[in-house]
Amino acid sequence: MIDIHSHILPGIDDGSKSFDESLKILRGLSQQGITDVICTPHYIAETKQTSTKANNTKLLAELKQKAKEASIDINIYLGNEIYIDREISKLIRLKKISALNDSKYLLIELPMSGKFEQYEDIFLTLQQKGWNVILAHPERYHSFQNDYKLVTNLHKSGILFQCNLGSYIGQYGKKAQKLAKKIAKEKLIFCLGTDIHHERDYNEIAKAKRKLQKYYRESELNAILVENPKRII
Repeated sequence: MIDIHSHILPGIDDGSKSFDESLKILRGLSQQGITDVICTPHYIAETKQTSTKANNTKLLAELKQKAKEASIDINIYLGNEIYIDREISKLIRLKKISALNDSKYLLIELPMSGKFEQYEDIFLTLQQKGWNVILAHPERYHSFQNDYKLVTNLHKSGILFQCNLGSYIGQYGKKAQKLAKKIAKEKLIFCLGTDIHHERDYNEIAKAKRKLQKYYRESELNAILVENPKRII
């Protein structure tokens, strides 16, 4: 599996707090068969979670070296989970934020609660500039849970969906689990991610994969776990 969504870079968002914790997470992911992971620290403008691309690149290099010294066999890349913002193109140009492994794919997050705002113009602008927009964990947004048409309309407009593995075992509550199953049933998933922040029971990954076998044949599951993420990195 290739994990495109994680919060492993230490000390810059609500994820890992230290290199020691990051290494423990990486070892756990590797033991569950994850071969590649993209570090996607939050970038939320006008908050404390605005570590720059330069700083993240430095942390990544140090994490890679420590993982090598610890004999953890996993490839690590850089990206961001970007909170929706009208200045995304400018932030990329100024090298404040990162696309996923410097590809043409952006991982974007929406507000968890509240009504759905009209973000389509932001997505369209990014698409017109050649970016592929991946929406992080659509199953977790309250507005989507309350109105499934928002999901289908975005998918029809070319927005790609990254669901969290944990959603399939109820990690984010029953509503998120229900919506995640519906998105899977209708084959709307582009790729999956752990969205891992801290150490936890890594067997949850295997449990979630087994749940997904109800909706996807082996070749289809391989596409969203490996082949589509490989297109990104």
